[in-house]
Amino acid sequence: MNSDYIIELEKVYREGLLNDTLPFWINNSVDREFGGFTFMLDRDGSLMDTDKGVWQQGRFTWMLATLYNQWEQKGEWLELAKHGIEFIDKHCFDTDGRMFFHLDQAGNPIRKRRYIFSETFAITAYAAYAKASGEQWAADKAINLWNLIMKALHTPGALPPKFTSNRESKGLALPMTLMVTAQELRLNVGDQGYSETIDKLLERIQLHWMKPEFSAILENVGMNGEFIDHADGRQLNPGHTMELAWFILRESEYRNNDPEILKMGLTILDWMWKWGWDKEYGGITYFKDVKERPPQEYWHDMKFWWPQNEAIIATLMAYRLSGDSKYADMHRQIHDWTYKHFPDKEYGEWYGYLHRDGRVSIPSKGNLWKGPFHIPRMQMICAKECKKLLNNA
Repeated sequence: MNSDYIIELEKVYREGLLNDTLPFWINNSVDREFGGFTFMLDRDGSLMDTDKGVWQQGRFTWMLATLYNQWEQKGEWLELAKHGIEFIDKHCFDTDGRMFFHLDQAGNPIRKRRYIFSETFAITAYAAYAKASGEQWAADKAINLWNLIMKALHTPGALPPKFTSNRESKGLALPMTLMVTAQELRLNVGDQGYSETIDKLLERIQLHWMKPEFSAILENVGMNGEFIDHADGRQLNPGHTMELAWFILRESEYRNNDPEILKMGLTILDWMWKWGWDKEYGGITYFKDVKERPPQEYWHDMKFWWPQNEAIIATLMAYRLSGDSKYADMHRQIHDWTYKHFPDKEYGEWYGYLHRDGRVSIPSKGNLWKGPFHIPRMQMICAKECKKLLNNA
């Protein structure tokens, strides 16, 4: 990448973040009557449904506070982060200290799930808000919530029972989410054993989910890391594991460019790019079967927005940290394909769901899963990556 190209690339990410993505959500999703944010928006930003996903409350609150901490101390961002934290604190917790998944507009609970992802996104929100605001109670809340979920994960019977099976398995989503949550806690409230936790997670991921015999990292394995030769056990999600790759690359940089951690991140990216890149139409497909059989999920060949976002981050970060030009080529491929197909030039923001050939499947902009997280996070991180590349040139 030459300097002129990197300058133009940084402009795309920066202007997309500040002039498109953030204004779309700030103008359309802030609920001044009931608090929090309503993310179920149609193509033009109009409200389709007033229900509120708890994941997205935490994610957008984290995004706003992180922009305040890392980009610019803009009063509007801090005020909106406080707006989000207050709704989370008032409405998103059950009496047992754990969190709901789905609320109505006023904050009344609709659903609660067994897994702990509502909590992890809230932890990152509280931690980032604590740093932005200087409010110690928010840091304490982040730490205490982390301790609660870690205790629950390691205490038999602490979580609601799941369906028992004679084919027990464990998913990659948990260790990778715990890793990035620990990274955010360490960044915003200080290292209180979080690096040690990350060490254990890295070791477990490498031992149990990384499979050199397939040149792949699996989504689901047996309780001791064994391969399960059934549909769930053969499942690959290349965008998901490329997201993990950049979490690991970021960790290598934090540890003074640790070569073994760097190698692990680059290996995962190399493996999963080969599985995910659609050689016929371009873009990252959603699911693959590690034995190249038909995946069971009917949306397996669709192009969702977030795998593209994660591949864009991972390839750019890999290029900066390794200096290997192949990652620059990969980044140009995924960046160009994504920016050709996903941005909505008429109403702003991005479509979320495309068919394999890049045609829009549905035009809506938000739901319980899609909101202002993967796209603005990608734009923020990649703009900063470009700045680092220019500083190193």
